[in-house]
Amino acid sequence: MRLNKYIADAGICSRRKADELIENGNVKVNGATVKEMGYQVEDGDVVQVNGKKIDAVGKKVYVAVNKPLGYITSMDDDKDRATVAELVSDIPERLFPVGRLDYNTSGLLIMTNDGQLTYTLTHPKHEVYKTYVAKVAGVISDTRLAKLRKGVDIGGFVTSPAKVKVIKQMPRHAIVEISIKEGKNRQVRKMFAAVGNKVQELERVAIGEIKLGRLMEGHYRKLNREEIEYLKKL
Repeated sequence: MRLNKYIADAGICSRRKADELIENGNVKVNGATVKEMGYQVEDGDVVQVNGKKIDAVGKKVYVAVNKPLGYITSMDDDKDRATVAELVSDIPERLFPVGRLDYNTSGLLIMTNDGQLTYTLTHPKHEVYKTYVAKVAGVISDTRLAKLRKGVDIGGFVTSPAKVKVIKQMPRHAIVEISIKEGKNRQVRKMFAAVGNKVQELERVAIGEIKLGRLMEGHYRKLNREEIEYLKKL
């Protein structure tokens, strides 16, 4: 197997990024630095990336997780907080989260051991819409909706046009659906704050055409073949 594919199959990064790691001297095979792009990994070879031994993945696994509040999107945590790794601990393969969800945000998270797919879904050029349902304080006026749809400054960054609709307006708060293409830190919360509405609750309900649906909080389901094919075509 080509070295870059071996690295990608281990869930480290895409093949393109693997080529960069190889070129920069970050990859060793059997203790020796390898910079040859077409290097073929043989059975029994020990491959290290940045000093850490890796193993190519045989079986690719793709799951949708309903992340509860209070879990961090990481495989481990030095502060002993709950991690999303605990939600898929009964799956033999080591899965990694695709992108992130804030500690105080719940909802859909895709986890996989497919490094190439992870790269595809997180790279800005692919513009995969993420859809959230937010409970925001106060009244969300047409003027504020127009600003969100056009793009707002969230502190040194102007967001791309968003898809926004009010699901229900009540006297003291509103339920709003918003879809964005970027994934800046706490972006949705900052966007609503920029127009004067504080987010009280936030849940991600879709990534592209992959829906959270009725998946119970703290549970996961394996993606079906159609969903996997959709993600790979992005």
